[in-house]
Amino acid sequence: MSRINANLSSLQAIHKLVSNQKDLSTRLERLSSGLRINRGVDDPAGLIASESLRSELKGIGQAIDNSSRAINVVATADAALSEVSKLLLDVRGLVNKSANEGALSDTEIQANQLQIDSLLESIDRIANTTQFNGKKLLNGELAYTTSGISTNALPRVQLFGARVPAGGTLPVIVSVTQSAQTARLNVAAGGGTGLSSSGYLSSTNNITIQVRGSLGTESFSFTGGTANSAIRNTINTFASLTGVSASLSGNSLRLNSTGFGSDEFVSVTATSGAFGVSGGDSGTNLDKGRDAGVRINGQAASVKGLFATIRTNGLDLALDLSSTFGTSIGSTNFSITGGGAQFQIGPNVNSDGLVSVGLPSINTTGLGSGTAGYLESLKTGQAHSVVGGDYTHAEEIVNAAIEQVAVFSGRLGGFQQNQLETNINTRQVAFENVQAAESAIRDADYATEVAALTRAQILVQSTTQILTIANQSPQNVLSLLR
Repeated sequence: MSRINANLSSLQAIHKLVSNQKDLSTRLERLSSGLRINRGVDDPAGLIASESLRSELKGIGQAIDNSSRAINVVATADAALSEVSKLLLDVRGLVNKSANEGALSDTEIQANQLQIDSLLESIDRIANTTQFNGKKLLNGELAYTTSGISTNALPRVQLFGARVPAGGTLPVIVSVTQSAQTARLNVAAGGGTGLSSSGYLSSTNNITIQVRGSLGTESFSFTGGTANSAIRNTINTFASLTGVSASLSGNSLRLNSTGFGSDEFVSVTATSGAFGVSGGDSGTNLDKGRDAGVRINGQAASVKGLFATIRTNGLDLALDLSSTFGTSIGSTNFSITGGGAQFQIGPNVNSDGLVSVGLPSINTTGLGSGTAGYLESLKTGQAHSVVGGDYTHAEEIVNAAIEQVAVFSGRLGGFQQNQLETNINTRQVAFENVQAAESAIRDADYATEVAALTRAQILVQSTTQILTIANQSPQNVLSLLR
């Protein structure tokens, strides 16, 4: 070729050199960043897929962080509940100690009362001061809010979890499908029962009976001619020790358990004389109570006497039925309007990733029994203080409070273990797999890139040399001018 205005060999060498330099620059960028895709031009489709996976990774990572933070909140509340439980056990011990009044002076009982006051004050202080990041946990601030509860039917409702629609309410319908019953035995007036039709023991019928209930056993002796009203009054005097009360139906005598449910029973056995009882469903002289049948929002609840609980995906609650409502077929309803501690533990902000738990108040006005009373009634000057001597009811209230705190703590533990910790475990597995998928698309393979870098370096060097030769080729025309 003898033309010099267009050096095609040089142009071709320049084109290849630019291409090889671009490839070399790409390899250097990938090796320095560790990424195969640094901008859209590197792999448009791969970039879109990678960004989608990165978004998912960010959501999963935040869900793990949110769950860990939620565990911190629950653990703080649970630690406070453990301390309250210890204080309640101390109160129970002091009540029991004070009941030993035959061996204690009035001063000692008053000292026990002062200590109980101090313990109850500590419980209120824990309820009002337990907080996480400035948010009170156990003063009722994070309890669910409700409307329409009939306290005549449901004297106490404890809400531990509820999935309330955003901006809406969750209706709760409580239906009694089977009435609760006490255990009951009858002694009819007349016939061979030993109780005359006029309501007295037969004149020659001297009896000794053993009355047994869920709380204990007592023996009673009555001489012939004793009126059934006197028998009733004597049995009722010991009702707090036996769990059995007596009443009259005309001239007949009825013996009932003081509580409702299958754990209650009445047993009456005549060890001497005639005292013919009837009505036993577990033998001639033994009758057992019956738990109420309850459905909550159409689902069967677990019931013990007049205490019902249900735990589903969208509702976790416990409630007491009044004796009037629990012993008749019927229903009542109320609404959960909001509240609770809300935790976003899913990668996407929606109802599926939102869980909540109710943190009710644990102060002395809320711990105890809807029927027996609440802890505040154990304070000085109140109805069940140990100075007043009502040790039985005081212990019943404390036992109810201990059980209430234990149930609350157990629900929090279950929430942490079964929802929060499980969520972290599953999200971590998902995070690993999504991270692996994103890495396969976006990350650079160093073995491949180093090999490609070596190739690009050799090509750049060789094309540079070729360009030098191509630029020298036109100089050959000078030999034609000699």
